[in-house]
Amino acid sequence: MIKALLVDDDLKLAELLESYLKKSDIKLEAISDPLNTLPAIRNHNPEVIILDVMMPKMNGFEVCEQIRKDYSLPVIMLSARGEPNDKIRGLESGADDYLAKPFEPRELVARIMSLIRRIPTKKESKNSIFEIDDLHLEIKMSGSVLDLTTKEYDLLSMFINNPGITFTRDEIIKEIKGIEAHLFSRSIDILISRLRQKIESDPKSPKIIKTIWGKGYMFLDIEK
Repeated sequence: MIKALLVDDDLKLAELLESYLKKSDIKLEAISDPLNTLPAIRNHNPEVIILDVMMPKMNGFEVCEQIRKDYSLPVIMLSARGEPNDKIRGLESGADDYLAKPFEPRELVARIMSLIRRIPTKKESKNSIFEIDDLHLEIKMSGSVLDLTTKEYDLLSMFINNPGITFTRDEIIKEIKGIEAHLFSRSIDILISRLRQKIESDPKSPKIIKTIWGKGYMFLDIEK
């Protein structure tokens, strides 16, 4: 059974989702106070977090930023507004997906399953080591040298499997899917920036993920 944590002050929604998700073999724990998010993660050990944006004391963007300091768990953000700027801010704060309220519970189930399927399994957790100039990049899916979110992992996997190939933003969107990226190509730039912060020795002068001006992005061809 998949374990999910809902952080939302809407108690009626929590009750409805708990009942509905159980039918899909998803056990939902719900808390209404965003300040208790990190303790709840430690206590319940969820595999995915469902996080509302508009809450008292602390908004979902701030909570997501706190989560990302310690955890790479998939995060789905919920918002009653659903504005493009909210989606961009959600991605900037580290969210993997974004769902506008009101929504069909079955759509939430589909989003959860999609994210869970993209988490590396133990069979996929082979170490990959790349040496680029003085930078030693070691990716361990089991050892967790790199603490990547689901989308960051998808993006890095795409690049590693296609070194030396320039990808446009539209091509990247088609490859990684997930967040409603087709609504704003800037989301790809944000995701690239997040990944660079984790794998580049100097994110402002990247040596691994190069910007090909007017075209897109390319992972450094380590064979050359």
